[in-house]
Amino acid sequence: MAPIDFVVLAAYLIGTLLIGLRYAGRNRRSRDMFAAGGRSPWWVSGLSGFMTLKSAGTFVVWGGLAYREGVVAIAINTCIGIAGLLVGSLVAGRWRRTGVTTPAEFVQLRFGPQAVQLYTWAMMGMRIVSTGVALYALSVMLVALVPLEPGHLLRDDATGHLSLAMAIGVFGAVVVAYTVTGGLWAVLMTDVLQFIVLQLAVLFVIPLLWWQLHSGAPLAPVPETFFQPFSSQYTLWFMAGWVAVHFFLVGAEWAFAQRYICVPTERDARWSAWLFGALYLISPTLWLTPPLLYRMLQPDADPEQAYILASQLVLPAGMLGLMMAAMFSATASAISGQINVFAGVLTEQFYRRLRPDASERRLVAAGRLFALLVGTALIAVAWCVPRMGGAETIVLTLTGMLLGPLMAPTIWGLLSGRIGTRTVFATAGISFSIGALVRLGMDLGWFADSAPARWIQANPRLTDVLVGAVLPVLILSISHVIAKGPAPQWQRVRARIDAYAPTPMTTVDANDHAPARTVAISLTVTGVLTLALIAFNDTGRTALLVFGAILLLIAAVAWRRVVRQLRAQHPG
Repeated sequence: MAPIDFVVLAAYLIGTLLIGLRYAGRNRRSRDMFAAGGRSPWWVSGLSGFMTLKSAGTFVVWGGLAYREGVVAIAINTCIGIAGLLVGSLVAGRWRRTGVTTPAEFVQLRFGPQAVQLYTWAMMGMRIVSTGVALYALSVMLVALVPLEPGHLLRDDATGHLSLAMAIGVFGAVVVAYTVTGGLWAVLMTDVLQFIVLQLAVLFVIPLLWWQLHSGAPLAPVPETFFQPFSSQYTLWFMAGWVAVHFFLVGAEWAFAQRYICVPTERDARWSAWLFGALYLISPTLWLTPPLLYRMLQPDADPEQAYILASQLVLPAGMLGLMMAAMFSATASAISGQINVFAGVLTEQFYRRLRPDASERRLVAAGRLFALLVGTALIAVAWCVPRMGGAETIVLTLTGMLLGPLMAPTIWGLLSGRIGTRTVFATAGISFSIGALVRLGMDLGWFADSAPARWIQANPRLTDVLVGAVLPVLILSISHVIAKGPAPQWQRVRARIDAYAPTPMTTVDANDHAPARTVAISLTVTGVLTLALIAFNDTGRTALLVFGAILLLIAAVAWRRVVRQLRAQHPG
């Protein structure tokens, strides 16, 4: 990275912190901090949900898979779009109708306090690990770009580059700081900003790599199945299971459920999920094309670093810093969303019960303390990822085998009254036990010579989704059929759903210009900064001019929306 890249990255990090401080004043109540007061625009919620699933881990894990195996990585991620559309049609509106402040409050209503304990600690443990992986992945990318001279204070002698632990600490501290101060509003608005910048930055890389491919340099051969949507490990059955797993994930995982809760109406919740699904049908082709193209140029690169190395190959000075900044924001989105959700759970379900007379000011203070503690824990996990088997193994195992057994009962309980608390524990317990038996049995060689073991070894990813998606649905179906009637807690949920009312919106609330203004200011600054980079480059000036102009054009559209909303607030 050139010095100007570090300047751009630092400016972006500072801007992210300023957004957190900008929205700190909105957190007067716990509902403001953890549900945006129920007043988030649907498009903000949808873009935020999209970015919550995206992080630097996306570029390390899926970019690495695209580099190694090709188009199959695009096919896997497109399955998430199908799941998102199904969630919008079946589940998202239902979440909003419950009228809860946090997803944990729904679990309390529907399944009781024991289930809240199970979900809180199991999900918090899984999400601290998965977001720690995302933070690790981001830091891996930065470290790959920063070689240091021997004897430098921040140098890792084993690699000759910036210390990975230092990168994790700095990035993690910035994310925790703006999440603690700005609450869910800061999470939502930084997500929108980085969605725009990241998508445009990726689009910037693709034509430059394509031009590099046609520059006359010899191209490396690729595997025979490189351009096929399926492979021996990622089959059609795996794809179907991946849709099911992500239907449970996007429909019930607390960070996503929070996006459906924080909007004003049931219709807004559905549109939020549909926007998420539509984006995931289109975007994987865009953001996984660079590592596909890079494989033809450099066949012996580290797959985990392929994405950022492709960017380094073609981007002008300063733009690489912007790409790293955009990837930081993507990672920050995933991390901050999880920190906010679990800080909300710990505040509402535990602190409020211990201190039922606590003022709203104390609840907000407690939420910020819990956010700090959760953030510190995931930074510690990120430092340990290299000892845990690597990023791809962790992400695929957690998503494929563990999320379904927890999320499937939530969706089932949201739509039907014929399961109860015992079914939740049975689904989680049986699925976890079988998943652990499969893992440990394979690792320890307990049944290495049996036919099932040979099948599992030949189909590890399909095994993950069978345990994580098919088995939970089978258990829930049996429980549903043998149930004698609705569970007692179902009446409480039905009463909430029947009493559903949209968030009361004044003229000022309905025309809140702050989200559009934040986007407009951020894009204007980013566009001007991009144009200023022309002075630091002898080549690539046309590309910088086009990129900066597009950013300023989008900023102009955002400013126009701000003006319209201001006029609607003050018609006179």
